[in-house]
Amino acid sequence: VTHPIHTKETCHAFPISLGVDDHSLEHFLARSGCEVHCFDPSLEQPHLQKAEMWFHRISIDWRDPSPAIAPKRQASKKLATILDDFGHRDVDVLKADMESAEWKILENLVLEGVLDSVGQLLLELHLHWAGFEVAGDDPSVVRYWFSLLKELERAGFRLFRVHSDPSTPRLFLHKNILNASSAYTLSWVNVRWKPSWTAHKHKKLIF
Repeated sequence: VTHPIHTKETCHAFPISLGVDDHSLEHFLARSGCEVHCFDPSLEQPHLQKAEMWFHRISIDWRDPSPAIAPKRQASKKLATILDDFGHRDVDVLKADMESAEWKILENLVLEGVLDSVGQLLLELHLHWAGFEVAGDDPSVVRYWFSLLKELERAGFRLFRVHSDPSTPRLFLHKNILNASSAYTLSWVNVRWKPSWTAHKHKKLIF
């Protein structure tokens, strides 16, 4: 699958993770001319620039913090709020590994129409339990998961790669299942995406 990536002035990649992560993709994007902002709440400093990438001590959430509560050292915000804070209208690549918070975050992206601003979505899904603030019996949880993935398709996202980590337990909703994995990374491309840079020269990024 090919996807256009434009000049460094307007190309943005947002890798968001909880804890230590492999940044090989981020370095590749930066070398390809993309402005990369990594969001990791485990950082000691609020903002840090390493080589060609920026790191920020913040995490994505499905809700903004209440203004009545004193801000914590490790802040979390909705993606729409983060985009407003950084002044980015378009995100070429959004990579998220949220350790079971991804389902509620994906629901928020759907409800607030943020997916229209994303060109490619690399999302790690965890299936060993329902996820944070997701309740119900197993069939209800599966229907909820399926409905969110269908919303991605309705928004114009097409799945082009599935990767499972063989080192993770073979668990699905607390049950051991042969040939299954408790974590999958799904890579999606938004075929309807019309970023503001379409009139500029761009490079081809190939996955």
